[in-house]
Amino acid sequence: MGRDLWTTKPPWPTNAEKSRDANFRLSGKKAMSAKTIGIIQVKGGVGRSTISTNLAGELSKQGKTVLIDCDMPQGTSASWFAVRQQAETKKSQLFNKNLVADTATNHRELVAKVEQHQDADYIVLDGPPRLAELTRVILVLADLCLVPVGASAAEIWATSDLLALVEEAKQVKQVKARMVWTRYRPHTKLSQELSDLAVKELGLAALSTSLGLRVSYMQALGEGLTVAELSEPSAKVEIKSLVEEVKTLLRKKR
Repeated sequence: MGRDLWTTKPPWPTNAEKSRDANFRLSGKKAMSAKTIGIIQVKGGVGRSTISTNLAGELSKQGKTVLIDCDMPQGTSASWFAVRQQAETKKSQLFNKNLVADTATNHRELVAKVEQHQDADYIVLDGPPRLAELTRVILVLADLCLVPVGASAAEIWATSDLLALVEEAKQVKQVKARMVWTRYRPHTKLSQELSDLAVKELGLAALSTSLGLRVSYMQALGEGLTVAELSEPSAKVEIKSLVEEVKTLLRKKR
């Protein structure tokens, strides 16, 4: 199944689709104007939904943002959004108008949903925890892919399987991918050893921002909030730094 998705049902435009895109632009509307961020990882429990929900929640304070949960029926991001809608906090009520959630159960549906939401400023794709057609399509659709990696050797080894898929996608388009450390404890011997192992095993550039091992991330996920909407100062700094670094990368061509 590996190469089939790239060749038999390409998520990139065919000549006919390019013609439709041209007509779409001539009609005065924007085609593929939203900045799309994919959160991908083949291992569960590494922080995909944590990053997806925090990014989507904070980006929605700067523009219209769509969060698409591609891990159904698990639906962690979709559940977070449902809780956020019901939350009676002033912050949630203020920013919900700029945040929309959707779901995709297969790669064709995801392509259609991304096209449907091109009026947004940002689209955040929360990928499935496995090698799947959805993961392949996210790599092609996204302007930037983030790969969460927890602070353990096992998670670094599991991520190496994903890198083959990244290289495969590069045959179709330029892929901008960055590793994000989660549950990270800086300034420890273990963190340095893991950083060295990641460079050796993965060769994937990491964001300057890392997310620490903090209860506030679990709390925010359960309450439909971002950690920036909670009281822990260190978590606030981390997520705001993550958002700014992501926005900087989205502005860069490479």
